[in-house]
Amino acid sequence: MTSPPVRRLGTDGGRRDLGHVGAAALLVVTAALVGWWLLRSGVDIFLGFPPLLAHWEPHIGPGTPAAVAVAVAVVGYGPRLADRMPWRPLLAGAWLAAAAWTLALALVDGWERGVVGRLTSGEEYLHDVPRVDGVLEMLRTFSEHILTDRPGFWTTHVGAHPPGAFLVFVLLDRAGLGGGGPTGVFVVLVGSSAGVAVAVALRALGAEETARRVLPFAVLLPGAVWVGVSADGMFAGVLAWAVALVAVGASRCGAGGAAAAVAGGVLLGGAFYLSYGMVLGALLPLAVVLATRAWPAGGWALAGVALVVAAFTVAGFWWFTGFADVRVIYAASVARTRPYEYFVWANLAAVAFAAGPAVVAGLGRFRLRLLPAAAALLPVAAVAAIVLADVSGMSKGEVERIWLPFVVWLVVPCALLPRRWAGLWLAAQAVLALAVNHLLLTVW
Repeated sequence: MTSPPVRRLGTDGGRRDLGHVGAAALLVVTAALVGWWLLRSGVDIFLGFPPLLAHWEPHIGPGTPAAVAVAVAVVGYGPRLADRMPWRPLLAGAWLAAAAWTLALALVDGWERGVVGRLTSGEEYLHDVPRVDGVLEMLRTFSEHILTDRPGFWTTHVGAHPPGAFLVFVLLDRAGLGGGGPTGVFVVLVGSSAGVAVAVALRALGAEETARRVLPFAVLLPGAVWVGVSADGMFAGVLAWAVALVAVGASRCGAGGAAAAVAGGVLLGGAFYLSYGMVLGALLPLAVVLATRAWPAGGWALAGVALVVAAFTVAGFWWFTGFADVRVIYAASVARTRPYEYFVWANLAAVAFAAGPAVVAGLGRFRLRLLPAAAALLPVAAVAAIVLADVSGMSKGEVERIWLPFVVWLVVPCALLPRRWAGLWLAAQAVLALAVNHLLLTVW
C-alpha cells in the first residue's frame, strides 16, 4: 500500500522549535529548584535529583564507547537508511540499533549495577520469585498479600502491580532464564522493540512515510535510559505491539485481520495485568478504531481483552480488588509526603527527560491536519493518557519510567521536523540521554 505523503512538513519554524525547547528547559529548571527547596524545607519528596529519581554521580563505564558509537551511527546514517531500506530489514535494523543503544546506556553503570541489580533489589520482582511454588496458587492468593499490614506481604513492585508482571518473571525463572542478567536482557529486548511497533502501526494506518521519518527518533529516544532496565520498559513494548496489531487488524479484511486484532486485544488485556495504569493505554487502540472506523477489528480486539480478563478472573485474581488494595498502600507510601501541588506539574518536567528536545519540538509543530488522520490521533491519545495519569494523583514522581508506554508514541510528531535538521535533533536526543546516564545514577 502506498502511503499518502506527510502534508506540510515545513522547512521553517526553527526559532519556534527552539522556543518550545527553551520553555521545556525552563520547566525542568523550575521543577529542580522548587524540588530542592522542598527538600531543604523538610518535605520528603523522595527524589535525590528532582524532578528525577536519581542522584548526582558523574561516571563512565563499559557501555560508554558503545553508546557513543550507536548514537553517532544513528545520527549520521539513520535518516537516510530509514528512507531507502526495504521495510522488513529496516525494522530489524531499527530493533537491533535500539536494543544496542538501550543496553549500552545501561552498561554505562556496569553489568552488575546497570543490568543485573536493577530487578533483584529488595523492592523488585525477582526478590519474591522464590516464594512461588505454583503459578495458579500464586494467582489465587495474590490479593491476600498486597496490603502491607498483613504478614507475608509482597515486596514493593510485586504488590503495587497486578500479577501479570510478576507472572512473566516467574515463568522466565521456570524456563531457566531467572536472575538479574537474563531478565534484564529480556526487558531490554522487549522494551527496545516499542519503537518498531510504533512504525508498524503507522504503516498499517497508511502512513509509511511518517513511520520512516519517525523511526530514527524512536531508536534514540532518551527514555531508553529507563527502558534499561525497568519493567516499565517491558510494559511499553507490550502495549506498543498491542496497538500495532490492532492497527494491522484494522487495515486488513478477512481472517488475517481478525486474527491480528484478537492478538492485539490479548496483548492489551495482558498489559492491563502488568500495571494498573495500563488501562489508560486503551486510549491508543481506541484511537486506531475510531480513526479507521474498523468496528469489526475493534470487536475482535475486545474479544481478545475479554479472554485475558476471563483467564485471570477464573484463576482467582479480580483486577478491581487488587486496584482497591493498591490505592491503600499507595496512600501510605512515599506518595504520602509527595505534595500533589508540586508533582502535578513537575511530572511533566520529568517526562521531558524521557521524551527529549526533538519530541518537544515535534509536539510544538503538531496539528491534526499535518499528518495522516489515523496516525495523528495516536500522539493525541498518548497525551490524553499522560494528562489523565497526572491529574489522578496516582503518579507522583518517577514518571520518567512509569509513563514510558505513553511517551514512545510522542515520537510521531517528530515526522514534522524539517529533514535537513533531522541529524541535529537526533544528536540533541542522544546528548540528553548520554548526559543523564553519565552525570546521574538513576534508580531504574
